[in-house]
Amino acid sequence: MRWVLSRTNDEYLTYISRKTGISKTLSQILINRGVKEPDHIKEFLYPSLSLLSDPFSLRDMKAAVLRIKEAIRNREPILIHGDYDVDGLAGTSILFDALKRLGAEVYFFIPSRHSHGYGFNEPGLRRAKELGASLIITVDCGIKSFSPALEARRLGIDLIITDHHLPLMHEDKVLLPEAIAVLNPKLNPESHTMHLSGAGVVFKLLQALYGSIDPLMEYLDLLTLATVGDIVPLRGENRHILSEGLGLLKDTERPGLMALLEISGMKDRELAPSNLSFSLVPRLNAPGRLEEAGEVIRLLITEDPSEAEALAVWVDGLNRQRQSIEEDIYEEAQELFRLKYDDIPDGIVLAKEGWHAGVLGIIASRFQEEFYRPAFIFTIKDGIVTGSLRSIPEIDIMSILNSLKKFFIRYGGHSQAAGLSLYLKEFEDFERELQKALRAYLKEEKPVPTLRIDAQVSFDQINYNLLNELKSLEPLGYGNEEPLLGAKNIIPLESRVVGNGHLKLRLKQEGREFDVIGFGMADFIDLASDPVDIAFSPQINDFNGRRSIQLKIRAIRRAVE
Repeated sequence: MRWVLSRTNDEYLTYISRKTGISKTLSQILINRGVKEPDHIKEFLYPSLSLLSDPFSLRDMKAAVLRIKEAIRNREPILIHGDYDVDGLAGTSILFDALKRLGAEVYFFIPSRHSHGYGFNEPGLRRAKELGASLIITVDCGIKSFSPALEARRLGIDLIITDHHLPLMHEDKVLLPEAIAVLNPKLNPESHTMHLSGAGVVFKLLQALYGSIDPLMEYLDLLTLATVGDIVPLRGENRHILSEGLGLLKDTERPGLMALLEISGMKDRELAPSNLSFSLVPRLNAPGRLEEAGEVIRLLITEDPSEAEALAVWVDGLNRQRQSIEEDIYEEAQELFRLKYDDIPDGIVLAKEGWHAGVLGIIASRFQEEFYRPAFIFTIKDGIVTGSLRSIPEIDIMSILNSLKKFFIRYGGHSQAAGLSLYLKEFEDFERELQKALRAYLKEEKPVPTLRIDAQVSFDQINYNLLNELKSLEPLGYGNEEPLLGAKNIIPLESRVVGNGHLKLRLKQEGREFDVIGFGMADFIDLASDPVDIAFSPQINDFNGRRSIQLKIRAIRRAVE
């Protein structure tokens, strides 16, 4: 693992510190996160919904609003075409409920991962025709649905696309499906909105449609779940949304979410992106992975506590089933990896008939984390290979896929995660070309994980004032991770293994001592006999009524110059 410490000119740190009233340590952390100007620092440290941008700054917003108002006025049936993950489901729920309140005749359609495939396509059009809908609004999908968009036009059905995935590019030109409006923050790359989730784009549409966010406050609980669940950076407008939304989710009066908080054991706990990612989010994603996700909309919008409880039990059961299926496939994939590879390849590619398509992304994430390589996990059925992939920070996987698009029946996603399908007869050629493309991208280098340290400190700088400052960085999550500090030439005084393989230390630097815990780091106990460097996060430890500062280490090594 490479340790990387980003430094800034000390004069500039002093300037920022004096201008904003924060420490040089916090100044360095914010600069490393791209927050470099005093005004931007103030906005980051004091997030507020009042700082949300004008929704009409998104291209095509005026056209979208005018068409929706016309449909409501003329009582035209509107079909919302969502996606089957938590982002698409929450966004669909928000839009469905908000349009109904405006008097719209509105319906929703959530495709089946297994029988319909991903995104806006023919099954959604078929449902629109059945309903007599003259307007389709997509949620979290549609940015690459060129053929369905043309077919919708042929059928006389207007289309509004709301999506946040990367659009198709050709020779530096953005290609968009034919539609009344395409709302996508990726088309506004300099905007604070560019990292919005699919539900976040819906929220901007409703902000424009309603003319104010005040009537939309009750949807912030769902929007918070979507923002956390889709793993979008907690920067810009996402940070403003979560600063308010986490508290509203905690105190939600939505029966479905109350039932989910209860069944997941989160009812009486402080909510943060980290624990939502392991509690509510996987439960809401489970139906889309294993069965049909449409019933999740009912769970999210029902006003009946009995119905909410029954649906919460259902999603909880599906999540347990998902966990079991995931473990079985992961074990099979590990065995296949051992048989296929003598060394770690540039990209891990594993495929097998019968693997459940709904858990492939999770399996890919586990391989990516274990081997630090892009991981492509596929299932094979009826001559079609369908899979999910997860990349590493060094590789923009969409640029790789774009160079190989001749192989694909369908593909799409983000720089770090995507899905695709292709014919089995072309799979071998695809894999060979993929490895060549990855090798060229990496320029023959073998990537290694990088430990990025936000700021170097000495023990005499670690105090309760610093911890209070670090707390102002919350909410923490993807794109705004827990700050990681570094300290050099630390003297170990005590070391032992506690609990289930945890490393417990007492460390000293120039007369200042701290207790230190390294979870799962028992193997590093031999290092604790000589001076060490540590990468850590300081935290409050309350034990038997005694409050103290403890350092949670992420990495330890022998001290180096």
